[in-house]
Amino acid sequence: MMADHAADANGHAHGPLIRLRGYLLAGVLVTAPLGITLYLTYHVLAFIDREVAALLPAAWYDSLAGGTAFPGLGIALALVFFIIMGWLATNFLGRFFIRVSERVLDRLPVIRGLYGGMRQIFETVMAKQSEVFRDVVVVRFPSQEMFSIGFVTGRTKGEIQRLTDDEVINVFVPTTPNPTSGYLLFVPKRDVIFLSMTAEEGLKLIVSGGIIVPPDPEGQTPVENAHAAR
Repeated sequence: MMADHAADANGHAHGPLIRLRGYLLAGVLVTAPLGITLYLTYHVLAFIDREVAALLPAAWYDSLAGGTAFPGLGIALALVFFIIMGWLATNFLGRFFIRVSERVLDRLPVIRGLYGGMRQIFETVMAKQSEVFRDVVVVRFPSQEMFSIGFVTGRTKGEIQRLTDDEVINVFVPTTPNPTSGYLLFVPKRDVIFLSMTAEEGLKLIVSGGIIVPPDPEGQTPVENAHAAR
């Protein structure tokens, strides 16, 4: 009786602490993503606003802003600049200027590689028909006994595909919890398992370290049912 009473007393003593810990973890999971997103967005926009506005001559800035801070001026100017550049790129003179600029850059050894790589990345990501990061897959990595989640970045081309017997696709396997780094794999398509989850759901799964798992449209597997029955 005394042992049971002590166990109950300990249980009641630790109960509120366990609940508080659960509330704390839930609060962090809910607040942290929103807070980090707002923080990064604010600083990126503030950086653009500050740096672009600083390019204006002092006399212009004083006439526009009356000598005081003008929030949003830099962002507005950046948008106008991108619109003008887009308009120039669609007419003859703009295309001619771009071709001449690219020829000059192609003659500079280091800048040529940097510009070519960045241009190819932006063209791929911004293309309307691009399938980049739309397919979430599972591949055997880093060994045959393990599975890793990744994103298809395209069909393998060039020398790599020519020297392989199978159809190969490019798979980017991000690291956890920082998905901006990872591994580029060239995997035979027959060894790739395509998932039905969206790229956003796959990214949440990676960033959360497996805590946030999207629902399976086919329902629970026999293995999951066995675990749930325990």
